[in-house]
Amino acid sequence: MPLTDTAIRAAKPTDKAFKLFDEKGLFLLINPNGARYWRFKYRFSGKEKTLALGVYPDTGLKQARGKRDEARAQLDAGIDPSEQRKAQKLVGLERAANSFEVIGREWFERHCDTWAASHANKIIARLENDVFPWLGSRPIAEITAPEVLAVLRRIESRGTLETAHRVRGNCSQIFRYAIATGRAVRDPVPDLRGALPPVRGKNFASITEPAKVAELLRAIEGFKGSFVVACALRLGPMLFVRPGELRQARWAGIDLEKAEWRYVVSKTKTEHLVPLSTQALAVLKELQPLTGNGEYVFSGGHNPRRPMSEAAVNAALRRMGYDTKTEITGHGFRAMARTILAEELHQRPEVIEHQLAHKVPDALGTAYNRTKFLKERRAMMQQWADYLDKLKTGAEVIQLHSHKA
Repeated sequence: MPLTDTAIRAAKPTDKAFKLFDEKGLFLLINPNGARYWRFKYRFSGKEKTLALGVYPDTGLKQARGKRDEARAQLDAGIDPSEQRKAQKLVGLERAANSFEVIGREWFERHCDTWAASHANKIIARLENDVFPWLGSRPIAEITAPEVLAVLRRIESRGTLETAHRVRGNCSQIFRYAIATGRAVRDPVPDLRGALPPVRGKNFASITEPAKVAELLRAIEGFKGSFVVACALRLGPMLFVRPGELRQARWAGIDLEKAEWRYVVSKTKTEHLVPLSTQALAVLKELQPLTGNGEYVFSGGHNPRRPMSEAAVNAALRRMGYDTKTEITGHGFRAMARTILAEELHQRPEVIEHQLAHKVPDALGTAYNRTKFLKERRAMMQQWADYLDKLKTGAEVIQLHSHKA
């Protein structure tokens, strides 16, 4: 006789476990402690076996019968329900192990040691805030291009299109890593080419008018903060290297006798040489007694074994009253030098570009190298430092505007 909900509720535990039988192999096992378990008894390959179907009342009578019928259908197809469940569990574990988040974090750990700490922090923050909550639990091999696009659209809707493009690139890197490690067969990200509008190029805030540059240089000279940061501020306009390269400058790369600074360019991974003017040498010699026994020229205030914070120069500019969004940033010193060297000091563009560590193809098809135009660059860097000194002291600076026919 089939079971009823009334009969199940009326059944009381006894000193020994007992069974209430339904039909077609389904029964309810009632333990002395009152716990009630659905079981399905069946035979496969001549052996009697039992399959767990849930706990009453979480799994009701109707649900238990449905699970029993599914198991019977598997038996009719020649499948052992118990073995099928084990296989599904293994698949589930494998899917979890091959989820986008698991592989994404593995990819990150494999590469983060090769990145600057600030760069690594930005990447993992983007993944944790914008990707993992939506794609993290999905098996990476099953993720489709529309799913990735939904994530990118969500970022774009915040008005952060550039971040959306960066996330797109990071996702593609993770997919390619999954392919290389045998956990995916293709990267769906290239299918999204053109789906996001392009990022409009934007320049870092900069000052390029000589009179305003003079005001900035005088403000830097009067800076009352940390001496290390003050030296970085003085050298920033003079050397016009990328801010990250300046703050991570190492004493090992500086030769005060030869008046040279050598380092590896962060963007191109090529060696670069910066001729040091007499003014730059004076700043470095003044700083050397303080930080010269350490690795970094501009050591951190809280930890001298690390370089100063990437925010230090911009924070100092803000303390001096400059808006780093609209007026000047540490990176803006590059545009300042590039513009004035060309327009006021009439330096050749290719010489300026080589000093900026940009790749500059020439008529022979050769690109940037650290010694190209070295003689001209030495003269230019000294002329530039002299020009900045004249601006700062208020000496007359002759505007040499060219008038080419």
